[in-house]
Amino acid sequence: MISFVGAGPGAPDLITVRGMELIKNADVIVYAGSLVNPALLDYAKEGAEVYDSSRMTLEEVLDVMISAHEAGREVVRLHTGDASIYGAVREQMDRLDEQGIPYASCPGVSAAFGAAASLNLEYTLPGISQTLILTRMEGRTAVPDKEKIELLASHGASMAIYLSAGMLDELSRRLIAGGYDEDTPAAIVYKATWPEEKKIICTLKTLAAEAEKEGIRKTAIVLVGRAIEASDYERSKLYDPSFTTEFRQGSEK
Repeated sequence: MISFVGAGPGAPDLITVRGMELIKNADVIVYAGSLVNPALLDYAKEGAEVYDSSRMTLEEVLDVMISAHEAGREVVRLHTGDASIYGAVREQMDRLDEQGIPYASCPGVSAAFGAAASLNLEYTLPGISQTLILTRMEGRTAVPDKEKIELLASHGASMAIYLSAGMLDELSRRLIAGGYDEDTPAAIVYKATWPEEKKIICTLKTLAAEAEKEGIRKTAIVLVGRAIEASDYERSKLYDPSFTTEFRQGSEK
């Protein structure tokens, strides 16, 4: 079996229990060495073969996984965060499908949620935002026209922006052009949950300058929206004494 495993945001104890067990049982591990914390490899059993995919092409990765599978070995393809978000897994799975090779996915904690935990943040505050947009700015990988940053910014929702830390001046400009006020709260979290984590809360206006002070240019996620610092949110209906649920009868005020 080939298992695609989300490694989580960085801290080795933030991988899922299932993911940890899959690593422990793997005979071959192919991991995203440029992003995955190598401490996760400490879970691997003695004698497991380990390959760093940051130095490999798609074809080379597939050759390793398919050869190992055909030899009856357990394979883990270890991706950063959750593999369903910017993990480039579909192209691997399609090739495996072509050859009738079985595989399964194990989810992981994405950077957006590692960063939220580091900041003790709730993205979906009642009366502030009930939507979280996960996106990126276009770089060498294009973004569909209807998903341009300006259009997404027009919603005024909470946003977690991946793979854009090297373009913060442009990112801020385009978010403001799309509808956010320049004083909208923002944050940048470098290597969320890693020992070397850095976290900055600022505004869209000061985002680029604050990141530059800390030398943050990559491996960071940008968060935007009033939920980052809002204090005027509404109380949750679920725990309001006057609100009736399936499990509790509300009381009149």
